[in-house]
Amino acid sequence: MILLWRWRRVPNVLIPALLFFLGLYLGARLADYQPLAAMVGRARKLLPIYSVNTTDKKVALSFDATWGAEYTPKLLATLKQHNVKTTFFLTNIWLKKYPEVAKRIAAAGHEIGLHSATHPHFTSLSEAEMEKELQENSQMVREITGYNAELFRPPFGDYNDTVIRTAERLGYRVIQWDVDSLDWQEHMTPDAILNRVLKNIKPGSIVLFHNNGRYTADVLSPLLEKLKTDGYQVVPVGELIIKGDYYIDHAGVQHPGR
Repeated sequence: MILLWRWRRVPNVLIPALLFFLGLYLGARLADYQPLAAMVGRARKLLPIYSVNTTDKKVALSFDATWGAEYTPKLLATLKQHNVKTTFFLTNIWLKKYPEVAKRIAAAGHEIGLHSATHPHFTSLSEAEMEKELQENSQMVREITGYNAELFRPPFGDYNDTVIRTAERLGYRVIQWDVDSLDWQEHMTPDAILNRVLKNIKPGSIVLFHNNGRYTADVLSPLLEKLKTDGYQVVPVGELIIKGDYYIDHAGVQHPGR
């Protein structure tokens, strides 16, 4: 009798256990399903654009300008030689020191984005302070180069929901990167920078450089030659990103909307 009672209880224990493990399995599988992951990610945190989901072999090179301009003429000459347009994110502290270089960047047909007025950590600012940084940056870019910027890269890559919302409210798309050249680090050699970028770049990538990285200008020509050989087209960030309806998934990848 006792054995019969225990046997009848097996389904009551087994079925909940099976459902539990099935739930764990489905949860793990669905977490990798991109549309669902994207919806969860968007609900949890706003994200900038790190890269673009595309089958076209297009990539964007970007240069942050915060210090120095010693190597920038060579950089611009190399870009002209290869007939390539890129994106420069400029700060006011740099613009004040090198207005003529900024004019050369714009005259060469490169895209210009905002990188703030004073290069602060934006997450430490109030919304009003963020707005002031962006408006002053936009005004100086326009006064010096005549360019109306539409993109913004937060200093240090530092952002939160308020940073994203404030920038978008003012009409700017927030741009990060998925390939960091690390060209600002002292120990990085030209070969190390080049190999790092080539190892990580893929269709839709946005690469981070600095206009005055010690070896950036030296690396640029072999990089562009290799990308061309591999069938890549280098375009400004604004040409790479998707216009109109889109969503950004949990990894910061921009996808066409549905």
